[in-house]
Amino acid sequence: MGRSARSHRTAHARRSGRTRSAARSPPPPLRAPVAGAAGGGQRQQRGAAGRAGRGAVDMVFYFTSNVVPSVYTIYMGKDKYENEDLIKYGWPEDIWFHVDKLSSAHVYLRLHKGQTVDDIPKEVLIDCAHLVKANSIQGCKMNNVNVVYTPWTNLKKTADMDVGQIGFHRQKDVKMLTVEKKVNEILNRLEKTKVERFPDLAAEKEARDREERNEKKAQIQEMKRKEKEEMKKKKELEELRSYSSLMKAENMSSNQDGNDSDDFM
Repeated sequence: MGRSARSHRTAHARRSGRTRSAARSPPPPLRAPVAGAAGGGQRQQRGAAGRAGRGAVDMVFYFTSNVVPSVYTIYMGKDKYENEDLIKYGWPEDIWFHVDKLSSAHVYLRLHKGQTVDDIPKEVLIDCAHLVKANSIQGCKMNNVNVVYTPWTNLKKTADMDVGQIGFHRQKDVKMLTVEKKVNEILNRLEKTKVERFPDLAAEKEARDREERNEKKAQIQEMKRKEKEEMKKKKELEELRSYSSLMKAENMSSNQDGNDSDDFM
């Protein structure tokens, strides 16, 4: 009985000791989470990794504008970090759209080869304007929203600019149109064509540039072939003229010899 009591007191003392020890050494306080660490911070790291890597980004949304016989592709990034890669790996055929003086998505229209910003069909232009307005937190709630657009080649990005920030090389090449109000018919039609992709933008840009280089190389080779053919024809023509002149001279000489006659008694 005495031994049991002592064991009970010992166990109680051990538990009490742990309690007192825990009281003397409280756990360190929890740190407040860093703002944006779970969201924007991770996106920034992924965006930076994409820009430092092969150009793959988190997500790009693709739409199809089929309001005219010649179908056009419209695309935009998920957020401003994806926009960095879209800016970096854009194509010369791309036209950039943004809501004027308001935050919005960066929407791109990919033209067909040989087209310029002045060749965009009005219906396609309206599609792009409504899409970029709908993807502006403030702009989507407003009427008479101005949308600016310019060729990708006119976009200017410098090291001191924030993520997603952009400027222009030539302000005169920036065009503007006004969206009076939201048209659900347009947005619903575009939404039905929406596709989410995780593209390797750098690889796609390189493939496009390589194709262009091969086309230019083929054009140069064809031009050289034609020049060589022209030179050959010119040389043959000169030789033919020279031969004709020679034959004409010989004929004249033969005719003169044939007119001579001896006098006979």
